Amino acid sequence: MNTLIKNGRIVSHDNELTTVDIWIKEGKIHAIGESFNAETFEQVIDAKGQFITPGLVDVHVHFREPGFTYKETIETGSQAAARGGFTTVCAMPNLNPVPDTVERFEEVQKIIDRDAVVKVLQYAPMTENLHSETLVDYDGLTQAGAFAFTNDGVGVQTAGTMYLAMKAAAKNNRSIVAHTEDESLLFDGVMHLGKRSEELGLPGIMSATESSQIARDLLLAEETGVHYHVCHVSSKESVRIIREAKQAGINVTCEVCPHHLVLMDEDIPEDNGYWKMNPPLRASDDQKALIEGLLDGTIDCIATDHAPHSHEEKNQSFVDSPFGIVGSEYAFQMVYTHFVKTGIFTLEQVVDWMAIKPAEIFGLNAGRLTIGGPADLAIFDLETEYVVDDQQFLSKSINTPFVGWKLYGDTTVTLVDGKITWKKVGNNR
Repeated sequence: MNTLIKNGRIVSHDNELTTVDIWIKEGKIHAIGESFNAETFEQVIDAKGQFITPGLVDVHVHFREPGFTYKETIETGSQAAARGGFTTVCAMPNLNPVPDTVERFEEVQKIIDRDAVVKVLQYAPMTENLHSETLVDYDGLTQAGAFAFTNDGVGVQTAGTMYLAMKAAAKNNRSIVAHTEDESLLFDGVMHLGKRSEELGLPGIMSATESSQIARDLLLAEETGVHYHVCHVSSKESVRIIREAKQAGINVTCEVCPHHLVLMDEDIPEDNGYWKMNPPLRASDDQKALIEGLLDGTIDCIATDHAPHSHEEKNQSFVDSPFGIVGSEYAFQMVYTHFVKTGIFTLEQVVDWMAIKPAEIFGLNAGRLTIGGPADLAIFDLETEYVVDDQQFLSKSINTPFVGWKLYGDTTVTLVDGKITWKKVGNNR
């Protein structure tokens, strides 16, 4: 099918918006130009001056299938991603059963092939059942299509296990993606250790719980030469040691989540599980360090850590609630509204952090509008304000503190390989 997207605007390398038409043929970008004859196309999408980006790339989502389909499925999670403008997402392996064998991994892949409406790349775990010290079959899982290896949700507690995992990943030219959390430093904490945790009478989580494992792992990454990617960096100490590691030539990259950029622990109004996430919302100086880390290149990309849970699970105290919030459906919008419209980030930078860089980090054929490349793209309305409405979510879960927030940049169309996977109709959101 020949598809024309007309009257759209893309951002240039000097952060200028340029009006273009995009010709899509057989699922690929055939041409980018102006004034194509719309009458010759089988499908015409009028962007009406709205903003066109490469399809966004999210290297950190939880789709909960198999094992926890009451929270999310690959179908609903990928639909939520499409609604947010994402066309490629990378799904974590904290499932039941954990895809820690070739057979179990292939079963998850079958569901992805059948149900996903965006491109879903599946992580394999680093160790059996995530919590063990026994390595998985790195050779077999790589051949089965594992995108990278991670125990996300669980920090690897033993340095020797992490070292051996890094060696096995490096041998297979795969990345180690780390949720860093030293459980010996947790002390049953549920939110950031600080003034607000004291006020709410809740046990706190030290920043060192995260940063101390990063420091350990960076030395092991230097020793093994593996590409080491740090999930959801949240503290100023973590930013500092990653910056130093990059200066030392260690092959490290990292991500930050929109909620850690926008919120801090002082914003938590009460003891309510909808505000509980891991890592927790940190202090104002941590938030400042994360923004600075993005701007100076220490932090490479933005990822959502989309983590759905049921209303019953989250609608209780911090102590009893599981960690995590949903984020796929408003991530770009949150960053655009709070940082581009306020002049802190440029539109070009946001596209870099949410499309180009995550694809480059992991060597994906995604994240750019290139002739001959996949026709994965999204169109955003930067001018019209809308309200985050959890009743309009495509995710099965609604656990987020951002309900009712007013944002700009709503997604109007998302295409994957030239096929529409999300289209806004009227006021649906």
